[in-house]
This record gives sequence, structure tokens and C-alpha cells, in this order.
Amino acid sequence: MPRDPVVGLVGSAGAYGRWLRRFFRERMGLQVLGHDPADPHSDDPERLLAEADVLVFSVPIRNAAALIGEYVQRSAGREEGRLWLDITSIKQQPVAAMLASRAEVIGLHPMTAPLKTPTLRGRVVVVCEERLERWRGWVDRLLQALQGEYVHTTPEHHDRIMAVVQAMVHAAHLGQAGVLRSFAGELGGPAALMPYRSIGFEMDHAVTTRILSLNPQVYEDIQFGNPHAVEVLSRLSDEIAGLKDLLARGDDAARAEFREHYLAANRAAWSEDTLEEGSYTFERVGYLLADLTETRRLSVHLPEDRPGSLRALLHVFEEHGISLSSIHSSRTPAGEVHFRIGFEADADVGLLRAAAGEIDRSGLGRVLEQP
Repeated sequence: MPRDPVVGLVGSAGAYGRWLRRFFRERMGLQVLGHDPADPHSDDPERLLAEADVLVFSVPIRNAAALIGEYVQRSAGREEGRLWLDITSIKQQPVAAMLASRAEVIGLHPMTAPLKTPTLRGRVVVVCEERLERWRGWVDRLLQALQGEYVHTTPEHHDRIMAVVQAMVHAAHLGQAGVLRSFAGELGGPAALMPYRSIGFEMDHAVTTRILSLNPQVYEDIQFGNPHAVEVLSRLSDEIAGLKDLLARGDDAARAEFREHYLAANRAAWSEDTLEEGSYTFERVGYLLADLTETRRLSVHLPEDRPGSLRALLHVFEEHGISLSSIHSSRTPAGEVHFRIGFEADADVGLLRAAAGEIDRSGLGRVLEQP
């Protein structure tokens, strides 16, 4: 195993391929080659097979197994002693295709779309170790550098879980989107409904719009590429159909059955700790959503990422006698960290603008939004 292996990315022009290219180069200091079937100007597959010590497949689910099979044939045994891994939302077929090679094999599934952050810190990554010996130390270095939260399982168990965690969740939200579309002529579209939002509706709205905003092929493949999705969606359909039947009956017996089957039995299946933690998470999200509606706010970018920068920013507001009601950080598509600072609705606009002017003039930060 080379100390600083050359990494070859298959699918380097895709969103995760671009993110991985930056990660391997900037975070791990490695040489990266890249081939994408849709980019005739990318590195030739033969170069990747000849020079890459680590081969990473980051391609659509529908193409993964067949494409890996092509690389197995092209490589013809040259991959022995090297490492092959894939980044897909389905694991059984891609991992089985890689195991047909002589390379060591591991499957990874980051449970998030490509981030604006340089690592996967705080995000779940599923790890399927299938054939790993000489490369174990390097894989440990890779996982440490990614900074994810790791769960280890088999490809088969992974795909069954994904049918619930991904296919069912996406299907439920796409179904909601279809219902909202069907009522658009009577009630108006989603924008007309948002003034009436509950926290739950707003959270579902955010998930649905996220799905509809990203690559549709990904969501199509998560449904059609998972052999367990039909079973899970069948059970979901049965649960909803059962609820509809109870509502159609509408009598006391139906209400009692609803309480027992949909509330009491489901509650009993969740531990008290899980219920408490989930309810608290819901409350925290509700507080965040409320903060984001504040009319008195500033958005500030701190160009110097150093200890004490935020303290210096907050000191400006202290000097002007301004109290903060909330502060949140986020990242732009370019990766800049922005702080969104909220104030009470009756906060003095003149004082806020004076503080914003001082932040800009001092070079401490760049004010992006102000009252």
C-alpha cells in the first residue's frame, strides 16, 4: 500500500465526484485522477486503471453495477493489491460487482447530499466492509479525515434499511406534493398555504422542496433501484388505507381502533427515551424556524476564521447597547460562514445600522443584510 496513494474517481463530474475531488486534494493532499462517462475531456479509464491505487465509483445507482463490471474486465487482475470503493445509496449490486475484482473492497454511503463544508462532520456515513486487509489503516485515515458518524453493516441490511429511511420517506413527501398539487385550484399552491403553517407542515414543506430541488435521477433511482422499496411502500399504503377506512366509518368503534392501532400501539413500539429526544428535537427546530422570521436582523460574514472573531463581533453590539435575541450560522454555496443575528422587533433601527457600519469599516466582517 503506497503511503500517499493516487486516487481515481469514476464519475468525477457529478456533484459528489466534485466534492470528493476537492476533499482528497485539499484535506488529504493526494493526487486525484478523474473520469466521467459524460465528459470526453476527463482522464481515460485506462489511465485510472494503470495509475490509481484507490478507485472510487461515484456514479448513478442505475449505472453502478454495470460500470464497475466494465472496469473489472478492463483491469483484468491489475487491481490486485489495490482498493476499490463506491459511493452510492444502494449497496448490494455495486459491492457485489466490485467483489468480482481482485481488489480490496469497501462500500460507503454518506447519508446526505454533497455539503458546502469541507468534511462530513456530524453527518452519518454507512460503511460496508467486504474485503479489507492491507488497506485497513488507510481506510481508517480516510474515515478520520471525513469526520463523519459511522455505522457499520452489510450491503443486504443497508438496502433494507434504506428502503425505510430513504425510499419510504421520499415517497411520503412526494405523495404529499401530489395531494397539494391536486388542491392547488381550490386552495392555492404551497405558497398560499404557508401563512397557515404549523411547525410540522413547515418541516414537511422543507423536505419536499429539497427533494424537488435536487437531481431527480437520484430520487428516481432510490425508489426503482432498491429491491425492498415495494414491500415498504406496500406496508405504508396499507397503513394509510386503514386510516382512511376508519375515517370513512367515523363511529366510536373506529375512533377506539384509531387510538389503539395508530397511537397507543405505535407509541409502545418507541422507547420513552426516543420519544422524549424526538419531541425535544421538534421543539428545537420550532425555535429555529421562529428565529428565522425575525424582522430585525443582520447577516454578517467574518472573513477571518480565527479564535475570538465572533467575540469581537458581539462586542460591537455590546458597545452600542444592543441585545441579541438569536444567532445562527450557515454556509453559502461558496462555503463562506455567515452569522444571522436576530433582535427584538422593537430594536432601534438606527443603532443597528450604526453597529453594521462599524463592522464594515473595521474590517471585522462584511455585513450582507441589515434592517
